[in-house]
Amino acid sequence: MSGTLYICATPIGNLEDITLRALRLLREVDIIAAEDTRHTRKLLNHFEIATPLTSYHEHNSRTKGSHLLDLLRSGKSVALVTDAGMPAVSDPGADIVRLCHRHGIHVTCAPGASAHSAALAVSGLGGGGFVFEGFLPRDAKDRRRRITELADDTRTHIFYESPHRLRETVADLAAHIDARRNAAVISELTKLYEKTIIGTLAELSELVANTELRGEFVIVVEGASKQALLKQERAQFDDMTIPQHVEAYINTGLDPKSAMKAVARDRGIAKSVVYKELLQ
Repeated sequence: MSGTLYICATPIGNLEDITLRALRLLREVDIIAAEDTRHTRKLLNHFEIATPLTSYHEHNSRTKGSHLLDLLRSGKSVALVTDAGMPAVSDPGADIVRLCHRHGIHVTCAPGASAHSAALAVSGLGGGGFVFEGFLPRDAKDRRRRITELADDTRTHIFYESPHRLRETVADLAAHIDARRNAAVISELTKLYEKTIIGTLAELSELVANTELRGEFVIVVEGASKQALLKQERAQFDDMTIPQHVEAYINTGLDPKSAMKAVARDRGIAKSVVYKELLQ
């Protein structure tokens, strides 16, 4: 019988973030695969856990993944941890999880603290759907392109960012999404000096430009307003008469009746108004 890979969430700040189940598993498994063994050793020492450690990170995932797979095939149990939060989420741990699935190894999870969900809750911007983007591209051009692609998404967006890129990222969000959009910048989650800054992207851009930045950051940005998107969509037809609008749809292959219906929908008017305009 093969062993089991346990994905164990670890504290994102306060050591008490960890669950009782995760502590039990970390004691019971044969080996713990950690992103940074020195960091994880501090956690294990605090809870008096003596389970052997091995490193598993983006630079050795190929070779160490094969080694861990061999252990699992032989019946050993492995706990996968990251420095903070949930492994395999915006994390190289996803590679070993995929490898286990491919080879029929059982994978299960001991869920717990996760920075993006904690930040979403603290921000107050999580009333509807959300999307977790992780880290935006480091290259400024690629970062701005990605932000522009997200501008019309109505879901709340969550980003991770490092201190030395936070100012540029918040400024880019203000410039390429909407400076009036509500947002939050949260640092040092669940730690002693946890800080949450709430405001519009324009306000946050100014605040972080004049603030000493330390720790890891989570940025939460509210999604686009459906009403604003509808207004923006209708604005593109302002320079077009109703007959021109109908003709444009017919040129795409729609029959006249369907074209009139589409124009009425675009402009937020009754189909009879479109018909009367065409008669004139």
